[in-house]
Amino acid sequence: MKQVFTALALGTLFVGAPALADAEVGKPAPTFTLKDESGKEHTLAQYKGKVVVLEWTNPECPFVQRHYKSDTMVTTLKGFDAKKVVWLAVDSTAHNTPEKSAAWKKEEGFPYPVLQDASGTVGKSYGAKTTPHMYVIDETGVVRYAGAIDDDPRGKSAKPANHVKTAVDAVVGGQQVPTSTTTPYGCSVKYKS
Repeated sequence: MKQVFTALALGTLFVGAPALADAEVGKPAPTFTLKDESGKEHTLAQYKGKVVVLEWTNPECPFVQRHYKSDTMVTTLKGFDAKKVVWLAVDSTAHNTPEKSAAWKKEEGFPYPVLQDASGTVGKSYGAKTTPHMYVIDETGVVRYAGAIDDDPRGKSAKPANHVKTAVDAVVGGQQVPTSTTTPYGCSVKYKS
């Protein structure tokens, strides 16, 4: 019994610990191959030459619901040149299904795919901790931003600073991202235990 308890305690201790392969700003982004809600395959490599925004999401999370109700993600995406920037949502929720993602996408009316990562493999390789948790990857596949969508965790600011917009604008403009990391906020990613 004591050994089981120790093993469980250690398991719990390491679940929240960052994986060694966390996506780091200034280093190549972890590669992935995931299917979206309609079964279409997406790889990071296929978007080489474009800036990629990865948004960890879970439609059950109140923080995600707030951002979708106020159109934060769609409005941010609309501000970018579609020929230069790709937006991909990733759902690493253990109990998510393609059907749930398709229904949510239809209900919210957003245009980008929801990549299915119920195993949590890709989320853990990035070190995604919250929904939302955002990453901006440059045209060569290097992570240039990791953190929160904005500086307004409680949704109280009339004019929040949108970190993702700032990062993408800098990368597209060939500039250094002014703030390359921030602390993500939201619900914890509901990884498979």
